[in-house]
Amino acid sequence: MADRRLHLAAGGVVAIAVAVLLIIAAMPWGAFRPTIEAQLSKQFDRPVKIAQVERIDSISFVPTIELRDVRVPQAAWAGTGDFARIGKVRIRVPIVPLLFGRFDPRSITLSDARVWLVRDAARRTNWTRDSSADTRSDIVPTLDALTVADTVVDYRDALQDRHLTIAVLADPVSGLQLAGRGTIRGAQVKVAATAPAVGPSTVGRPWPFHARIDGKMLAMDVRGMMNRPLDISHLEMQVEARADDLKLIDAVIEAGLFATQPVRLSARARRDGQTWKIDPIRGSIGRSDIAGTLTVVKGQRTNIEGRIVSNELSFDDFASDAGRAAAIALEKAEGLKLVPNTRINIRKIDNTDGVIAFDVRRLVGGRRPSSLTSLKGRLTLDRQLMTVSPLTIGLKRGAITGVVEVDQRGGRAVPTVTLDLTMRDSSISALVGGADGEVDARVDGRGQLRGAGSTIREAVGASNGSIGLVAKNGSLPAKIAALIGFDVARGLTTDKDERAGLRCLVAKFVVNDGRGRAEPLIIDTTLSQSRATGTLTFPSEAFSLTLTGAPKQKAILRLPGSVSVAGTIRAPDIVIPRETKSIGNIFKAIGRSISGDQEQRATDANCAALAAQVLR
Repeated sequence: MADRRLHLAAGGVVAIAVAVLLIIAAMPWGAFRPTIEAQLSKQFDRPVKIAQVERIDSISFVPTIELRDVRVPQAAWAGTGDFARIGKVRIRVPIVPLLFGRFDPRSITLSDARVWLVRDAARRTNWTRDSSADTRSDIVPTLDALTVADTVVDYRDALQDRHLTIAVLADPVSGLQLAGRGTIRGAQVKVAATAPAVGPSTVGRPWPFHARIDGKMLAMDVRGMMNRPLDISHLEMQVEARADDLKLIDAVIEAGLFATQPVRLSARARRDGQTWKIDPIRGSIGRSDIAGTLTVVKGQRTNIEGRIVSNELSFDDFASDAGRAAAIALEKAEGLKLVPNTRINIRKIDNTDGVIAFDVRRLVGGRRPSSLTSLKGRLTLDRQLMTVSPLTIGLKRGAITGVVEVDQRGGRAVPTVTLDLTMRDSSISALVGGADGEVDARVDGRGQLRGAGSTIREAVGASNGSIGLVAKNGSLPAKIAALIGFDVARGLTTDKDERAGLRCLVAKFVVNDGRGRAEPLIIDTTLSQSRATGTLTFPSEAFSLTLTGAPKQKAILRLPGSVSVAGTIRAPDIVIPRETKSIGNIFKAIGRSISGDQEQRATDANCAALAAQVLR
């Protein structure tokens, strides 16, 4: 009897289970329209309306459901109208995964649809509830059929200034096709993409694709292979790109790049989830060549690691025509400057960290002759703290080494810039572009400055710190050596080809708010010694110095007084005061020479001790 009751109970359980499964298999989906609307409304955070939900087949655990006249309103911040209007969408989807919250459709048929995608300048997107969160997923539907007809996507992106309207078509004959047009940063473009039809033979198999952007100012060609249909998170591709400006390419790839001369690039890329490996990258910017590798990991923050190498590079190529014109206009207005006006404001690079090693093996060109020959270093970016260390700048003789730091943490509008640079074993001729000059010597230097500014010139103009320079073991015309010792007779009678030794030129400027005070400034030659007091002011680079000197031997005609040095670093102006060269002073000097009553002569400076003081 007990066995019979057990069998009856088991049979009852089986019967109930079968009944439940049959109910699920024959579920009338139309009754769930309010529930589906509520779930979609929760997903989009706005009221979704569906006119009709209907089950197309009869009994199946993979039913076909059709939704008609679906309307998703636009996000309030994105304007009026709709986010999406869909005339009809038919979906074949397994029930069991759906019961556990996983939507994994097997086929999708979409027709008569219009979608308006919007991203604003604050990075908000209307297709996600929270654009600050990482909403991407590696879950890709296992589709064995995809059909799309009469569907248009309208895309508006204020962040990158992209405006595109794209028609989407998919069927078993034509495959997947996208075609449209619009503008990217004002550049007129056509966009297109093709891929094979999604069908039973493509399930779980590699899926080739081809995408293009065609325009006069910007063109990109991408050929690749996804791991399986529509799996944009796992793919390989070869990219060829050209643009009038690197900023146009950046409007597509969003890597925080800058304006340049025309660009041609090619790259091989592999994406696995949030990680992009780009190896190799090759191309040119203007006449500069570049090559390298990058690994980019996307997430709450983007992390970049890579290495960039250039065999030949011109800084002029890293400015657009508008940037070059602005630089020329500034030069005409302010004159030539030694400190570059390179922009270093990184306020907009607020979501990227990483490390990039760079090696520029040869610096060339430019509108002006330059003593720079190479550039090598390691750039680290950590939450808007950018550090270049170590940094090596090759010169025609010697090198500059050190650290540059740009600190814009905390949302500051203007960064704080720290420069700690040391120059070793250079020369005056190398620093002026390699030309033979009347004065030459070995040159060493040290600069330690800290100031706020959006360009290096602005930062130095507001900086505190010190600048030291030592030139030694050189030579100069004996005529000049005599005159800076105020030995007029020797200066006038010495042969122009005669040379004197430059034992040392030692200068240190203690800088406060961009104004450097000479402490000390000494020019010591084998014939004379001269000392200066005064200032060197940035960003104007203007001198205001008073120079006094004495000869190291008896002077036949020695003028009293001083000499003023004005002008700028690149164009100094030496002014002899009228009273110094007056007839009266000349007769006084002659009288002192006859009587032997001359001022004290100069002695050799301790150049080694002075150099150590200035360069520490």
